[in-house]
Amino acid sequence: MEMRQMLCETMKELMEKHENIVFMDADLAEANGTMTLRKIFKDRAFDVGISEANMAGMAAGMSAYGMNPYICTFTPFASRRICDQVAISLSYAKQNVKILGTDSGVAAEMNGGTHMSFEDIGVLRSIPGITIIDVADEIQLREVLLNTVDYKGVVYIRFPRKEMPKVYSEDYKFNINKADVLKEGKDLTIFCSGLMVNPSLEASKILESKGINAEVISVPVIKPIDKETIINSLKKTNKAITVENHNVIGGLYSAVCEVSCENYPALIKNIGIKDHFGEVGTMKFLLEKYKMTCNDIVKECEKLVK
Repeated sequence: MEMRQMLCETMKELMEKHENIVFMDADLAEANGTMTLRKIFKDRAFDVGISEANMAGMAAGMSAYGMNPYICTFTPFASRRICDQVAISLSYAKQNVKILGTDSGVAAEMNGGTHMSFEDIGVLRSIPGITIIDVADEIQLREVLLNTVDYKGVVYIRFPRKEMPKVYSEDYKFNINKADVLKEGKDLTIFCSGLMVNPSLEASKILESKGINAEVISVPVIKPIDKETIINSLKKTNKAITVENHNVIGGLYSAVCEVSCENYPALIKNIGIKDHFGEVGTMKFLLEKYKMTCNDIVKECEKLVK
């Protein structure tokens, strides 16, 4: 199932159950697969047009009056374009708003550099009071939506629009306070998030065949990050690599290194965007260009354990 289909189905379920939920698009309901919500909930799902900052302001006002607003647009417009509104109207004002950013990072593909957000986590992570979640597959997306509906504060959820390889089983339960140990190991730790979880798991299988036992930990919640799981793993392996669909500055690599530096210093390398803007291309092309493929993960891990 495509991620946007799961988004629409889960939001429909939530809106039927919670009459205070309001869903807003910024001229992207067709692209994000949420047009159905506008047809079913005509007084609670609507299009604000290409005015993302206004959408965030509207969400702040609705939250102040007891509504539970969800705002949805492409990731760059859900982060850098509305950064001031997120900081002041939402977080500073202590409102309860869910921000849904679709086509994060290389998932923007043919929309190119202007629509390819490699900085959204970094932009928002420094704003106090924000929860940031990087989703790996449709099962996790559903769990995240179900488990944050009553969450107090600003929640930023980033994910691809289209179909992603399945990482989680149907019985998966999302815990906002815990990272997911997907595979235990002793030689090094692979911390990963979002669409990079699947290639990290594939890389661990190849490493296993080479005699390297890698621990794989999915870190969906970048902020507030699960320090305990990170520290416990580093104490076991003493070395790690982070794998993310984001600039290595300000994202998962930065967050994990901050935890390590303060609690258990360890050697940590990274796979991700090395401070570049995006460009037009298929996901396969982009992952190869930015050296983020399964084979790239394997090579970096091999270097780390030598």
